[in-house]
Amino acid sequence: MRIAHAPAQLERQPRAVAIGTFDGVHLGHRSVMRAAVETGLAATVVTFDPHPRLALGNKVELLTTLERRLELLGDSGVEATMVVAFTPEVMRLEPAEFAESYLRAIGAEVVIAGEDFRFGHRRSGDLELLERLGFRTVVAPEVEGVSSSRIRAALHDGDPAAAARLLGRPPELDGVVVTGDQRGGTLGYPTANLRVDPDLLVPRYGIYAGATLDHRAAISIGTNPHYGGGERRIEPFLLDFDGDLYGRRLVVELWERLRDEAVFESEEALIEQIGRDVDATRAAVRPV
Repeated sequence: MRIAHAPAQLERQPRAVAIGTFDGVHLGHRSVMRAAVETGLAATVVTFDPHPRLALGNKVELLTTLERRLELLGDSGVEATMVVAFTPEVMRLEPAEFAESYLRAIGAEVVIAGEDFRFGHRRSGDLELLERLGFRTVVAPEVEGVSSSRIRAALHDGDPAAAARLLGRPPELDGVVVTGDQRGGTLGYPTANLRVDPDLLVPRYGIYAGATLDHRAAISIGTNPHYGGGERRIEPFLLDFDGDLYGRRLVVELWERLRDEAVFESEEALIEQIGRDVDATRAAVRPV
């Protein structure tokens, strides 16, 4: 998939454009991509960064980083994605100006979006306006019950399987391995300390089974209460892995929440519980 950051970076040709933020690239979003591909035109995504609600000063718990969003869009079969920087200048564009500058400029003939899609200054543009401007529009087929808000609710409940059913894949954490307390190595279970974007949603604290780098992983999300921790840590232990992960990006799948964090009567009891967590991780089944 070709990635562009301005209309001039894409050849002007007949395109079917799926437009939206597409945070999470869930099953509903994928229906929009399929509609674009099925037109037979060059299937293209127009998306925004940062998330428009973040740019307007609102809190948003993102389901994916931009990097991961682009990877998932690439997997959906589209030919190109244009990432529009959601700047104050773009916010002030009237809908017709946006349509000419970002859609007509790349050859868009068909525009596909959700029924409630709005764009342009004060969200005053919609699919009906695009029809009047000469574009053919398609309302993307709705996938019943699928929404980013429901996925967020499932993750806040610590239910990755429910989130996976809406995403079409396991939910993920995406970050870079940085130096941590290095306590896991002394316990016999060396973990990676994952730093994630502050706007990325982190699920309910607890111990999870999942995977990364083709290795199953037991993942601790929380504050390490046994050691009196106060700072949130995300620490995957990769089973049967031996290597240096510092500075490396990891995309960690979450399959199953195993238990709450806990304070143990001794370090030996903690080590025994970690062993049981590892056994449960080996037995876990990847959702979807």
